[in-house]
Amino acid sequence: MAVSKIKPQIMRRGLMLVLSSPSGAGKTSICRRLIELETDISMSISVTTRPQRPAEQEGIDYQFVDQERFNALRDDGSFLEHAEVFGYDYGTPKGPVEAALATGCDVLFDVDWQGAQQLSHNAAEDVVTVSILPPSMHELEHRLRSRNQDSPEVVMRRMSRASDEMSRYNVYDYIVINHDIECSVADVHAILTAERLRRGRQTGLSDFIKTLSGDG
Repeated sequence: MAVSKIKPQIMRRGLMLVLSSPSGAGKTSICRRLIELETDISMSISVTTRPQRPAEQEGIDYQFVDQERFNALRDDGSFLEHAEVFGYDYGTPKGPVEAALATGCDVLFDVDWQGAQQLSHNAAEDVVTVSILPPSMHELEHRLRSRNQDSPEVVMRRMSRASDEMSRYNVYDYIVINHDIECSVADVHAILTAERLRRGRQTGLSDFIKTLSGDG
């Protein structure tokens, strides 16, 4: 007798997958690859007061606002998290994230440890945190210098901040050491798959069990 290979579709609530790392450790590259692999996950688009870089697109990379607008959103309680990084403010709008989770879609976050802590505090049941670490400080500095985005002074500031960022590793659910980008993507993908299967996120599980027992 042929066995059906069709996977039952059980309704679930989406999750917030939070990736943090020092600048240059690879979290942005991992986020991009994960979105290429998965259809039911989207990138959270932060609001920032940082100037727009030449290659960045409004509404795709960030929502760029002035300080007055950012302060108004913050004071209105419109952010799930917000933080100041290198003199600029960043915040995660609450509405789009909550709408995505309610429809079973996952949301990916590229934030620092401050943002990760705030998200965990404000939405503990929905958040999964992953710290991406470099294989060594020497490799981290090499990556920062080779991307040619920052002046030597800014690279040194980022290296100094990296030590503080990495010291917060114990507040994360998972740790991935980015020796190789493809291996790290596979590790984060495995974390996402496992977290999607948590019983508490399977909102349609009771209805599915009823169909198995003949009560549906």
